[in-house]
Amino acid sequence: MTGDTVLMHDDSSTTDLVIRARNGDKRAWDALVERYAPLVWSICRRNRLGGGDDDVFQTVWLQLVDKLATIRNPAALPGWLATATQRECNRAQRAARSPQALRHALEVEIIPDPQARMVEHELLMAERHAALREAFTHLPPKRQQLIAMLIQDPPVPYAQISARLGIPIGSIGPSRSRCLEKLRRYPAIAALINAEARGGGKSNLRLSDSSVMTLTS
Repeated sequence: MTGDTVLMHDDSSTTDLVIRARNGDKRAWDALVERYAPLVWSICRRNRLGGGDDDVFQTVWLQLVDKLATIRNPAALPGWLATATQRECNRAQRAARSPQALRHALEVEIIPDPQARMVEHELLMAERHAALREAFTHLPPKRQQLIAMLIQDPPVPYAQISARLGIPIGSIGPSRSRCLEKLRRYPAIAALINAEARGGGKSNLRLSDSSVMTLTS
């Protein structure tokens, strides 16, 4: 990752990035792709396209290039991407239902592949972690320090956290809750949760101290 890419993580809102990308700002476009690629990949993986993930991924971003100027609410980009990705996944699945593709799918299903399922799971976890790590960088510096201290092993005593950060002991718990709630509302995280819910029931993506354990490593 280059220094330029890291700079794009500074508190640039989705709306700001979309507007700049519309005006030809390549760095803004690259930041949008980096920010929401985990969302697109997660939907592709969940649909089990059997090798068609790359085609759908590329198609979705090409569609965004074409539609970027017409998106009425730039802040709703995560939802637009989730919808466009699911639509392309559905199209790819319909196209794959030719007799030859069906025979191939049945042959593949005869041989269970636990290793492939494990790799898919690990990829999904990596995509979730990338979105969570990005969300973490958008917390105020003092809140990042608080979460970092709370997830240390062994735990840092509240008295030490209070002294180091200059906050009352009684406000540490509520501050932690507000931080986790802000992470949940971050566009990339919220889009993942919503996409999982649309894809088949209740999302199993949860945020807790343990889920952010590796963010500062």
